[in-house]
Amino acid sequence: MKVLTNGACKLGIELDDNHQRLFELYYQELLDWNKKINLTTIVDYEAVQLKHFLDSLTAILVLTKEELTSPGFSIIDIGTGAGFPGIPLKIVLPHIKLALLDSTAKKTTFLCHLVKKMKLLDVDVITGRAEEVAHYPLYRQQFNLVVSRAVASMSTLVELTLPFCKVGEKFVAYKKGKIDEEIREAAGALDIMGGKITEIKKVGIEELGNERYLVVVKKICQTSDKYPRRSGIPARKPIGRE
Repeated sequence: MKVLTNGACKLGIELDDNHQRLFELYYQELLDWNKKINLTTIVDYEAVQLKHFLDSLTAILVLTKEELTSPGFSIIDIGTGAGFPGIPLKIVLPHIKLALLDSTAKKTTFLCHLVKKMKLLDVDVITGRAEEVAHYPLYRQQFNLVVSRAVASMSTLVELTLPFCKVGEKFVAYKKGKIDEEIREAAGALDIMGGKITEIKKVGIEELGNERYLVVVKKICQTSDKYPRRSGIPARKPIGRE
């Protein structure tokens, strides 16, 4: 895990032997299960370290010292797939309470296996669509941090994610490429969902390439109970772009 270890240093993270062991186990399980179900098209050893593990850890750049150390700090990863970015964050921040949400049962089966294999504590694996799960009292407005990586446009994402976020807390979207227009188009959705962009952090790590960003949205007021709308609608008819 030399590539990951070197990259993590640039984020201010020192990966000890146990961290490296867990990431190595993660890689092997990902590789084995990927032969049976479609988890990722990226399987090369160094590429997984960079494009999945290190990229997931970049959220550290927009977390405060208190968030990085606070016991019980809660994170939900929306559309987690094979566990990115949630599980890499859990490995380096073992104190967090983590929820992993994905609509594909085969992927959540893998995640349940992985969590058990890695002996991770305080991890909740949820099978379901964000549009539905966000209305469950157990999860609605219950999290300090909501994260999502490579799932949808910002206009769609804010509707799928902000209902999970406590007022005063935040959502972080992992983005890459030209995002200016996407951010502008999300203005109406942000206003309606009770969010405000407080930071767009460029990830300046050479190994990850150019134009990678973390878009930080603060939840400034409660989201109306009518959101998110029914499954599929946020993607087909984003707020402000119907």
